[in-house]
This record gives sequence, C-alpha cells and structure tokens, in this order.
Amino acid sequence: MGDKIKSFWNAAKPYLFFSLLSLAVGGLSALLSGGGMKTLYDEIVRPLLSPPPIVFPIVWTLLYSLMGIGAARVYLARDRDPAGARTALLLFALNLLVNFLWSPLFFGLRAFFPALLLILVLDGVVIRMTSAFRQVDQTAALLQIPYLIWLFFATYLTASIWILNR
Repeated sequence: MGDKIKSFWNAAKPYLFFSLLSLAVGGLSALLSGGGMKTLYDEIVRPLLSPPPIVFPIVWTLLYSLMGIGAARVYLARDRDPAGARTALLLFALNLLVNFLWSPLFFGLRAFFPALLLILVLDGVVIRMTSAFRQVDQTAALLQIPYLIWLFFATYLTASIWILNR
C-alpha cells in the first residue's frame, strides 16, 4: 500500500506544484490590488456583458488551475521534447508575470489604458504559450482554450471600461 501512495504522490506533485503556483500568483496579484475590484466595480461605468463581481474569483480559480495542469503536462513531457518544453514553460512563466501585473495596474492604480496595453501583450503571450504547449502536449494546449476565451473577453471589458470612463 505504501508504494501505491508514494507512486500516486510522485505523479501528483507536478500537478499540485504548477496549479498552486498559478493560484498563488493570481491570489497575490489580487491582494496587491488593494481590494480595488470591490470599490472600482461600483464606481465605474461598465460595458454591456459585464458579469457580476462574484464571477471573477470563480472563473480565475478554474483558469489558474487549468494553466497549472497544462504546465504540469508540459513539464512531464520534457523528456520527449526538452527544448520545446523549456520554451513552453518559459512562456508559462512570462504569462504568469504579465497576468500578475494586470490586476494591480487596473484595479489598484486604475490605469485603464496601460492595463489595456498590458492585456494585449498578455493575449499575445498566451497565444504563443498555447502554441508552444501544443508542440509538446496537445492536451496541455487544449486546457488553455478556456483561458484564451476568457482573456479575450477580459480584453473587451478592459477596452470598454477605458473608453467608457475616460
């Protein structure tokens, strides 16, 4: 029984690591935003299709988890394609960095136009990351599709908020 538990734990470690890393980055970013979402959402003109505030933490928890699972799959496939996995994981790290910076910029500083520019950079990074994931592990790339869809929606929201609140 001990060998089965050890085997399960060894298999689960990369998934836990990358998922918890993604969730921690998102959580820290939200924390550094100074609770800006709570007050900002009530104070600004919001575009059509703006979801209620409760939707964001639910969606982002799911998306960070999927990001982490995808990164873990890429990490586990590094023996098949070491260079491809390294590139994909570097893009994953860049994605986390740019993603991390967006919330404090948008919610904390209320810098809507710079946040729009940053989310456009993030769109490009995530498209490239998903493509790099696909080269290493097809499932890892497919797990990023909900993130891409939500990110494009977040880009629409960011652009609309900038336009409506200038």
